[in-house]
Amino acid sequence: MPTAQLDEITFENPFVEELRGEASGTSGSRQVPGYCYSRVAPTPVREPRLLAWSEELAEYLGLEKPVERGAAVAILAGNILTTSMKPFAARYGGHQFGNWAGQLGDGRAISLGQVPAADGSRWEIQLKGAGPTPYSRRADGRAVLRSSLREFLCSEAMHYLGVPTTRALSLVSTGDEVVRDMFYNGNAAPEPGAIVARVAPTFIRFGNFQLLAAHDEVDNLRALADYTIRHHYPELGAPAEQVYVRWFEEIARRTAVMVAHWMTVGFVHGVMNTDNMSVLGLTIDYGPYGWLEPYDPEWTPNTTDFGSRRYAFGQQPRVALWNLMALAQALVPLVADAQALRPALTVYADTLAASQHELLLAKLGLTPHNPAPTAPSPKRCRPRWPGRR
Repeated sequence: MPTAQLDEITFENPFVEELRGEASGTSGSRQVPGYCYSRVAPTPVREPRLLAWSEELAEYLGLEKPVERGAAVAILAGNILTTSMKPFAARYGGHQFGNWAGQLGDGRAISLGQVPAADGSRWEIQLKGAGPTPYSRRADGRAVLRSSLREFLCSEAMHYLGVPTTRALSLVSTGDEVVRDMFYNGNAAPEPGAIVARVAPTFIRFGNFQLLAAHDEVDNLRALADYTIRHHYPELGAPAEQVYVRWFEEIARRTAVMVAHWMTVGFVHGVMNTDNMSVLGLTIDYGPYGWLEPYDPEWTPNTTDFGSRRYAFGQQPRVALWNLMALAQALVPLVADAQALRPALTVYADTLAASQHELLLAKLGLTPHNPAPTAPSPKRCRPRWPGRR
């Protein structure tokens, strides 16, 4: 596949063009009822410089590695928009630590649009740390270098471990400082800022549907479900009531496979809020994540979760099921019989058990004594990234 610089690529914008969005373009924090997204541009930074680049991912997307400073890096930092881009921040809500949090949304992530890959598929490029949006609340929309570097390294490491995940294309320093309380002890201090360009087929979350259902925006809820099925689950057929049921079942299956991978590599997400759950079954939003050292089901990397340990390693399968139940509640307006969504939860449990068993056997170099011919393969629910072993 021929390669080109990022500033030479034509972006596509189906999310913006097919769904209802707020087009004011202003970034002030506010409630945004009635929309799936807000159009907003990244806030320029002082001195962008390329720090890291994913060669294999870039090759798959047909992108050349940019020079350390230049037009392509300016795009990755949010300083330049090309004419084909229609940047936006998505609106969503969610349950945080089991409590309904209302409107959340992309508070520091801005999507530039989609680019075509070598196999004809489309991948969304999103800048994390690109500045304030209507969903930033009291935050500044920025990210620090230490957390951005962790996301770049971890998402790429997870990919090569075989775990379903979003990817990272680039890490760019901004030349600006961001004030953060690193140890949460009241001693905030300036740190170097950075922006990660992360990539996935879509960043739609459970919380996108939850917020629309909570506000009784059934037309937007149906439109978003139909969009997701058309673009990301086309094998299920044209959107209809029975297709919604099969779609939820497939989300449950993919979520189970993702969690099975987490449990077999000792990964702890740390913040399994419903707004951090991908409808594609991808690991998303690398915040206070970690890996087990000694085996400890109660371990969590999230200091704010030390009291309840809701998101501890051993709780992840249960939390994912809880989150799926919350998504099912949001999808109830799309089906005549809410009970039709219930079997998907059994699919989740069965798939989790079968996938985790298969992965553990492979980890130990063993073969199943009585292989189940219909057991789902964990490999089938990953995006078709290149170079996958």
